[in-house]
Amino acid sequence: MDETNKDELIIGTESFSSRFFLGSGKTSRYTRELINSAIEYAGVEMISVAVRMLDTPANPLEMIPKGVKILSNTLGAHTAEEAIAMAFTAREKGLGNRVKVEIMNEGPYLLPDAPATVEATKVLVREGFTVLPYFYPELRTGRQLFEAGAAALMPLASPSGSSKGLQTRDFIEDLIREIPLPIIVDAGIGRPSQACEAMELGCAGIMANTALATADDLGLMAEAFRLAIAAGRAGYLSHRHEFVPVPKP
Repeated sequence: MDETNKDELIIGTESFSSRFFLGSGKTSRYTRELINSAIEYAGVEMISVAVRMLDTPANPLEMIPKGVKILSNTLGAHTAEEAIAMAFTAREKGLGNRVKVEIMNEGPYLLPDAPATVEATKVLVREGFTVLPYFYPELRTGRQLFEAGAAALMPLASPSGSSKGLQTRDFIEDLIREIPLPIIVDAGIGRPSQACEAMELGCAGIMANTALATADDLGLMAEAFRLAIAAGRAGYLSHRHEFVPVPKP
């Protein structure tokens, strides 16, 4: 366990002790209680904030304590140009260079637009942003985002808000094997057990919101995620080998 105590996540030039990040999908439930529970009981060090919410009465920035890192989020963008504009707006408002690029296709599942995400990542990296792109975990797209200069990759586990867990498990494993970047699973993680499973695969972190925002006991759910992520990470670091039966003589 000493190894896990020294274990830090590096994204760009920054290090994180916590591998749990709070998302901004359920902005209507973004109460101080939710945010404070995530910080106090899960050790959250970074929270994503949708740029489109900054000038609204539901602006979550007013509820986030100083010292917590902000990850600007281009939620609501449908083109690379819209996402790029949102990133610059966030930087102009003093939120820094961290940005989660999220560009949605039309359709019932709101899956990310891969070509637009790659294009926005290229432009924003050139402009000095630390980019964490959200995408469907297809290996070709992952390689393109790596080549574009992404600091970490944020593949979806299953459709956003679905709480269906690792439906894209095999594709995420491909990313972990092939892409030398932190893989932070985003979207679809609805239970601590699902977060633990993702971490045991070798994912570097988890971003979630719905699981906490819909919990009856916010603090207890936040603590459950913290423990599950730590357990999954420890399992991964233990270098577990698959059982191979000994051939009979």
